[in-house]
Formats: sequence, C-alpha cells, structure tokens
Amino acid sequence: MNISYNWLKQYIDFSLTPEKLADALTSIGLETGGVEEVESIRGGLRGIVIGKVLTCEEHPNSDHLHITTVDLGTGEPTQIVCGAPNVAAGQTVVVATVGTTLYDGDKEFVIKKSKIRGVESMGMICAEDEIGIGTSHDGIIVLDQEIKPGTPAAEYYNLKSDYVLEVDLTPNRIDAASHYGVARDLSAWLACHDNASQLHRPSVDSFKADRNDGAIAVEVADAQACPRYSGLTIRNIKVAESPEWLKTLLSAIGQRPINNVVDITNFILHGMGQPLHCFDLAKVKGDKVVVRHCPEGTPFTTLDGVERKLDARDLMICNAEEPMCIAGVFGGLDSGVTEETTSVFLESAYFNPTSVRKTARRHGLNTDASFRYERGTDPNATVYCIKLAALMIKELAGGEICGDIIDLYPEVIKPFPVKLDYGYFNALVGKNIPAETIDSIAASLEMEITSHEDNAVNLLVPTYRVDVQRPCDVVEDVLRIYGYNNVEFSSELHSSLSFKTMTDSSNDLRELISNQLSATGFNEILNNSLTAESYYEGLTDEHSAPVKLLNPLSNDLNVMRMSLLFGGLEVIEHNVNRRDGDLMLYEFGKVYQCDTTVESTAENPIAPYKEWERLGLWLTGNIRTGNWARPEEKATIYDLKAVVANILARLGISEREIELKKTDDKLYSAALAITTRSGKNLGVMGIVSKSMLKRCGVKQEVFFAELDWNAIVKLSIKKKVTFSPLPKTQAVKRDLALLLDKAVTMAQVEKVVRDSEKRLLREVTLFDVYEGKNLEEGKKSYAITMMFQDDEKTLQDKQIEAMMTKIINNLQKQLGASLR
Repeated sequence: MNISYNWLKQYIDFSLTPEKLADALTSIGLETGGVEEVESIRGGLRGIVIGKVLTCEEHPNSDHLHITTVDLGTGEPTQIVCGAPNVAAGQTVVVATVGTTLYDGDKEFVIKKSKIRGVESMGMICAEDEIGIGTSHDGIIVLDQEIKPGTPAAEYYNLKSDYVLEVDLTPNRIDAASHYGVARDLSAWLACHDNASQLHRPSVDSFKADRNDGAIAVEVADAQACPRYSGLTIRNIKVAESPEWLKTLLSAIGQRPINNVVDITNFILHGMGQPLHCFDLAKVKGDKVVVRHCPEGTPFTTLDGVERKLDARDLMICNAEEPMCIAGVFGGLDSGVTEETTSVFLESAYFNPTSVRKTARRHGLNTDASFRYERGTDPNATVYCIKLAALMIKELAGGEICGDIIDLYPEVIKPFPVKLDYGYFNALVGKNIPAETIDSIAASLEMEITSHEDNAVNLLVPTYRVDVQRPCDVVEDVLRIYGYNNVEFSSELHSSLSFKTMTDSSNDLRELISNQLSATGFNEILNNSLTAESYYEGLTDEHSAPVKLLNPLSNDLNVMRMSLLFGGLEVIEHNVNRRDGDLMLYEFGKVYQCDTTVESTAENPIAPYKEWERLGLWLTGNIRTGNWARPEEKATIYDLKAVVANILARLGISEREIELKKTDDKLYSAALAITTRSGKNLGVMGIVSKSMLKRCGVKQEVFFAELDWNAIVKLSIKKKVTFSPLPKTQAVKRDLALLLDKAVTMAQVEKVVRDSEKRLLREVTLFDVYEGKNLEEGKKSYAITMMFQDDEKTLQDKQIEAMMTKIINNLQKQLGASLR
C-alpha cells in the first residue's frame, strides 16, 4: 500500500522526515519497505533560476539569434545566446544554468558552457515546454512581476516534491489501509513519545440537503450479507477533469485520475479507508436500488468488459430490473459514471467480509474495494464518508443533494468490550508497565475506558479495529505503540526439557534421506497440496474421495491431493517442454482423503478426513547421459527399485524384512507393492500408466514410487545402530542355474533361499535371465549368485554343501525348480 507524505500531513501535523516517518511506522507494525521521492515536474526544476535580462543585442553571425546578458543574482552578469523571437531587455525570465539537466520525454540533456556561432553562452533562457511547466514553445517564459534575480524557479512556482512510503500491511491491519488509518496510529505513537499531535478529520458539519425531492428508493433483501447500506442521490452535477491538487495526490500513490466524481470516490477510499461506488442515475432503472442475490447463471458484464456468470450466492447491487454491480467487488460496465452523467447515486456500505471474499474468489477478482471489504471495513463510518464525498462532489462538480441520506442499519454493530487485567498484561509482555501508561496508550488508540475494577480496566474497542477483540489483542496493540525495543531482556532464562517425539525423529530421518537423494543426483520439488479434481476421475471408490474445498480458488485447485504423482508429472511436463527430459525428482509431502463411509459428528467433525506423509520419487528420461566413453543409459524400473532399496537400507531396514509383490493400481501399468514380512504396507512403485501421463500432458515413460513415510519412520526408529568388526574370514560364493516356470518371480526365489539359510547367507543376486531357444514352453532360466560368510571362522566344504543341498531341495519342493 502506498502512502503519500503530503497527503498524510493533511490529517496530522508532524515534523518527521520521510525516512524518520518510515522508521516510526515500521516500529509500530506498519512495516515500510521503501521511501521514494515523487516529483510533480521531472527534475524538480533543480538548477533553474529566475533572471533579469539586462541587455539584448543581435548576433553578428545570425539573423535570428540574440546575445543577452542576464542577472542571475550572482553579482556578475551572465552571457547567454538566445534564439527566442520574444526576448528583450528588461524582461524577467527563467534560466537553466550550466550543469542543469533538462528532459524531453525519455530523453535528457545537460546545459553546458558552449559557443554558438562563435559567441560564448553560459546557460539557456527557457520556454514552458523545456522545463515541463506547460506545452508552449512559442517563445521564452516572460514573468510579469518583479522577482529577485537568482530566486529558484521551484520556489517561484511553489513546486514541492512528495514522498511515497510503501507500507506492507499484515492481513489483520486493514484499519491502516488508508492515510487516515496510518495517521491514527502515528498520532498514538507521537503521544506515547512526548510529541503529541492533533488529528485533523475533515469536517462534514456543513452537509445538508439542497432539496427534499429527487431521491431514489433503496431496498436490502439480505441484511446478513449487507448489515449496513447508506445511499444518497445527487442531481445536476457536471463531470469534468479533477483539479490539479487531487490529480497530484492520486498520481503520487499510483492511481490514475479519471474524472472529478470517480476521483473523489478514490480519494475517500485511500484517504479514509471506506470504499464508495457511484452509479449513473440514468442507468438506475425504476429509480430503485435493490441489494439482493440473482438467479444462478445470470450473465453480468463487469467494468473490464468480461461477461461473468453469477453464482446464486453472489450479493449484487441491482436496479428494479437488472444487476449493476457485484457488491463490494466490482462495478458493472453500463452503470458507471461517464462524461455524459448528470446525476448520481452514491453508495457507502458495509458488506459481510466472508460474503465478499467468497464472491471475489469465485470470479477471480481482486480490487481495492474487495481488498478492504473482505478484511472488514468500519460499519460505523459509512455515513461520515458519504457526507464527505457529497460535499466534495458539490465543491468540484456542483449538483444538488436530494433528501437525507438513506441509511439501512437494522442491527447496530457496537464497539467490542474487552476486560484487560494489568497483571496479565505485564506477564505476557515480560515487563511491569504502569497502569497509567497502559491506559494512556489505549486511549490514544481510541479505545474507550469505561471503568476500572480489581487491577483491571474495561475497554470498548472501536469497530474499525476488527482484529482487537481479546485481551491478548489489546496487549499486542498497546505494546507496539509502547515499543518492543523498550522491553528489556531478562537476566534469567527459563527453559524446560522435552523428550524426542515421533515428529522430531521423522524430521531427522527426512533430512538424512534428503541429503542422500540430493547427493545421488535427485532434485527436490515442492508442489501445491491443492490440485484439480479431474486428475482423480476413475481413481476413487465408494470408500474414498478427494477432500473438496468449500471455497476453491479455481477449478484447477479445488481439491486436496490424494497422491503426490500428479504434482510431479506437472513438473516433468514443464521441464520436458523446455527440453529438459532427463529428470530424477523427489518430494516429501502430505496426501489427503475423505472416507465417504464415515460421517462427521459434533464431537468429531473431521472424522471422515485423513492425511498421510508420503515420499514421492520420479525417474524419467536418461539416468546417465552419453559421452565419448560410454553410451547414454535410459532409466528403468530397476533403477527406481535400487533407489528405494538404498533408502530403506539407509534407514536400517534390511532386505530380509521386505517383500515385493505384484499389485494392481490404476496409477500404474505395472506395479510392485512394498510390504514388510508381516504384511504392513510401506509403499508402491512401478511404471506410470499412459492414461495418467496423458492427464498431465507427459509423453515419455515415467517411473514412480510413493512411500508411506510415517510407516517407514515407525519401522526405522525401532532399529538400533550397533558396531560390528570387519569379518576375519573370506566370503564364499556359489552359483545356481535354475529352470523355473515363467510365473515364478525372483522375489519368490530370494525368499526361499533366505528362509533356507538365515545365519550364514549374506546376499542373493540375480545375474542372468534367459527365455527362448532350447527351453521348454512356459519355462525360463534364472542364474543366481549366493554369498555365504561366517564372521569368526572359515567355512568348510561340508557346511557349504549342506547349505546348498537344503537350498536346492527347498527350491525344488516350493517352486518346482530344477538345475540346468
């Protein structure tokens, strides 16, 4: 939000420089990101002075140039060659001295000492357009009055620079989203720091009706969505350009001046914080304004020329026949003020913040009005602001105020009562602040002190402070004015010991695995938990459904994600489209689900909803790029399997504890379920199906694993790291070539082998697979290597033969294997 230094001074007297003002505002919670000087004339007329032409003679080498001497107040006449036809001795003129920078659009040039046709010239006598005060170039500026030579032109033209402060408001401080709101806070700060300053709220005492007839009717059909609606009819106005002072103030904060009536509403909005809206009375059919809802799907064209379909929940400002404005959000294309407007209906209302916020989100609109309405404006400021606007319209556009202000306010919103205990205040702050100081600051913040009782004070907080309704809110508000820097650090430090929780363990292991994955070439991604419901079409069943948002930002962000897959596919699609298709990605994130068989209850309203922590892994493209020494290598499902195995091994979960089983999953064309020996699910990995890839526009093969991080952490933290010395003996390897049915998997073979020898078997590895010629129909050949080792003594041939015999017999019995 931009705050004009000069505009702020209209509401409060202070002597702080712009930089000191920025520091003061930041200290009270209105963080000021920067201060920028705004010049009404580019360059600020620096280096340009008023001069007196002493002499004027014809140039000997030109038929249109003149040689002049000019008194610039330096004590010595200055010679200047001038080409203007109207230059003459005795004139008071405007002179750009040597070194002055002048501007012509985007171009700039510096006045230098020069020779013109052989005659020395030490400056330039200027025309209006050359210094930016007008557009005339017919001749030099000739001033009528006697002015002391050397007077700065900026002083003569009463030229003052403004300064714009960029204030970064937190969402709760909508009361400060105006110049007067900032002035209120500044006044409290000045009062606390022994520099009290009076606020200047523009007077509306002169407001009165010019005639009793001519007002139109107003009806509010939904008082809950519109608790207060104030309106006023003004006839016989003249829409024209705004005066210079108003255009200057609006331009300084980045607002484009439009016309006097619209500019007044913007002046009230940014000056006092109350959004106003002006309707062309000629467009108010039936001479009636109705605040109501329109039928679902009603077409309505907004000021930006876009036709929108209204939701039945949208509150609209209508005439007797049709909608004219989305209440609190955006005006209609056909009902605004134009140059042909002669009469207006002025609206100043308080709309329900929730209603405005939902409507603005539904239509993807964000305006200055909706920004304030959806955070909560002051319901008790509508009448004052409409009076102020009416008086300004009469002053700048003429017109007649028709009748009294129509003010529909069925249930008055009163100040918020808060009881503040002084002991609670000091305990929360960590310093004993005198009760008198607390009361004084509270009063400077316009909180009414109604009574004192039992070391406490009863306050009424004004309605514009929608964020201050509890004792802790008052403490924060008073403390920011008192000054956080004025609360000294205690010499004591109080702390408590805490035990390590599951969350702590999960975070530690997450950091461990993140480092491991990043070190092996993976890139971490972070996707939005909100996603498109269309991704999950056909993936849910009668027991599960996406968690839907009641107030979605868009159709692409209307549910909580049920899987990490689609966020990663969006990242892959984005990178592939930019010719980066070799990707190794991982993401830690939560997934969500609604169990449709469980109902919400008063005791447990979130019973149907569940969330889980997941680790997603994506491989696509080449896992290794090619070069002169070796060819490129495409990623396969086995590369992903190795990554998952390394993660589990790093977490202390051995291969003996894990089983891989084929599973059917609609996300994959082929998938393996990762489970413990006891059947507990740890995740799924596989080849993403083409139909899922198509939903995200991905055209290359993707391998994806989604691990249940919570289950893996629970399994991992049970493991204890122990030290084992290096074995004293050599390992023994044995190979087997097995003839098996095609349906038999390596996981089954490995399980039989490991179950056959649990003490001395260290590894089981598949090193060859063969199918085809010289094998029976429906058969395949697996060649496996087994490693045996006794850490204390060398294995004997009899021991090895006994183990091998047992393994072969079990393979034959359980899997029907035969040796080749």
